[in-house]
Order: sequence, then structure tokens, then C-alpha cells
Amino acid sequence: MSLPNTVTNQENAISTQWQEQGKIETRSAAVWKRFRKNKLAVAGLITFSMLILLAIFAPLITPHDPFEFVLEDSNLPPSLEHPFGTDSLGGDVFSRVIQGTRVSLTVALAAMVFTLLIGITYGAVAGYFGGIVDNIMMRIVDAIQSIPSLFLLLIIASLVIPSVWTTVFVLSIVGWTGMSRIVRGEILTLKQRDFVEAARATGEYKPSIIFYHILPNAIAPITVIATLDIAGNILAEAGLSFLGLGIQAPTPSWGNMLTQAQELPTLMMYPWVAIFPGLFILIAVLSVNFIGDGLRDALDPRNKN
Repeated sequence: MSLPNTVTNQENAISTQWQEQGKIETRSAAVWKRFRKNKLAVAGLITFSMLILLAIFAPLITPHDPFEFVLEDSNLPPSLEHPFGTDSLGGDVFSRVIQGTRVSLTVALAAMVFTLLIGITYGAVAGYFGGIVDNIMMRIVDAIQSIPSLFLLLIIASLVIPSVWTTVFVLSIVGWTGMSRIVRGEILTLKQRDFVEAARATGEYKPSIIFYHILPNAIAPITVIATLDIAGNILAEAGLSFLGLGIQAPTPSWGNMLTQAQELPTLMMYPWVAIFPGLFILIAVLSVNFIGDGLRDALDPRNKN
């Protein structure tokens, strides 16, 4: 091949790459433009971003040690020194809620990542290979989903030593089946497309076809489901910790902070013990659900607004 032809081919390759990057940027800009039109989604994104910042900078924000308990200061109402009051052991509720933000969000986000890894891999393999492989793998999913999720969650949680990472493990083991079904459905649709047939014709390896060609085209539903899974994980962690099967004291989480408010007299006399952790759970779950709804509408190819 002559030198001029080589230079021309390189220029064409660079031009094609720029065009592809332009398409990606244009598509991203269009998604962001549609997302911004959803005011609740934008509010949810801002709120959840603030919660993440609280979790990151928790040691700098908390005015008291969240692991320190002063019995003489037990059940104090909200004040300048203790903005959210104190609990029955004299712990500063504000400091423990902020530290609990770090713990609860870490569990929710980590469980979502592991759920993605397991669900995407499992669903991609089942959908791509199809046939008997798909039948066997999906029957396993059916068997797991036939057990009520809360019941299965409690069974697995009771078999492990409660901690932050065992809670992540439990939520991941229970939560991956829904993701695998979504991914399988997308793979079954996309593997018949021309670009997949072209990749097969060039002799590409199957893992490369699945993870490089097919899955990027299924990113929209995966993103939406992953976002909504965060909200589910927050609630599941709170439920497990409330029942004593999740995060254990003295490590604070929003769920185990509510255990001190199980009795009616406590709720009547010291309502701040339950109000503030519960309020943070409510805010986090609502904001994530708003983000998920906004992403669903923004990533919908039928939405041209």
C-alpha cells in the first residue's frame, strides 16, 4: 500500500471516529435535555447528590462522635447543641443520622453494583445462548422468584453474621433475578439484529459479541432498573436492620436507629428518635424513584420531546 493511501485511510478513520463521538454527544445531550424537563427528576438528582455529599463528608459534618454515648444526656429534645435531640443512650441523633447516611447509602449502592454484575452476566448468557441453556437458567430464576422476596431475605440474613458487607451480600443474592430477566429479554431481541450477525460473521468471540456489541444497546432499561434498585435496597437494609438482621449497633444506619422507637411510649414522648431517621429514608427513596422515573422517560427512544 502506498504512503498517500495510508494517510488517506487514517484520515477517514479519524473522521469516522469524530462522527461517532458527535453522535454519542448529541444523544447524551438529548437525554439530558429530556431529563431536565422533568422537574421532580431534577429535584431528586439534586437531593440524592446532597445525600451522597453528606455521606462522603460525614466525619467533617457531625458535631459529635456518632459512636459516643453519654447516659446523662439521654432523650434530650432538639436544641442548638443537639439539632435532632439525643436517643435513649445519650447518642447525638444528628451525628448518628449523618453517619447512618454513609452506611445506608454504601450498602444500597454496593448491593446495586453486585446485583448488576450477577444479573447482567446471568441474563446475558441465558438470552444469547437460548435453547436448553436458557430453559435451565430461567427455571432456576423462576424457582427463586417463587419464594416471597421478604421471606427469602430474612432466611438468608438469619444464616450469616450481621454486618455491613454481609447485608450487601444478602441484598445482592436476593435482588439479581429481576435484573437477569430484563437483560435476557433485551438480549433475545437484540441478538437477531444485523450488527450482531455481522459480528458473528467476522468470527468474533461470543463474550465479545455479548458485552461489546449487544449490552451497550440495552443500557437504557438496565440504567433505569439499577437506579430503582437503589431505593429498594435502602428500604430492604432499613427493614433488616430494624429487625436486628442487618447493620448492628453501635454502627448507625437509618434502619437500626428506628429500633429504639418500637414502643409506643417512646414514640409519644421522644418522637425525634424515629422522625429524623425515618425522614431521611423517605427523602432518599423518593429522590431515587424520581430519578428513575426521569431516566425512564429520557431514555425512551419514542420520546422526542
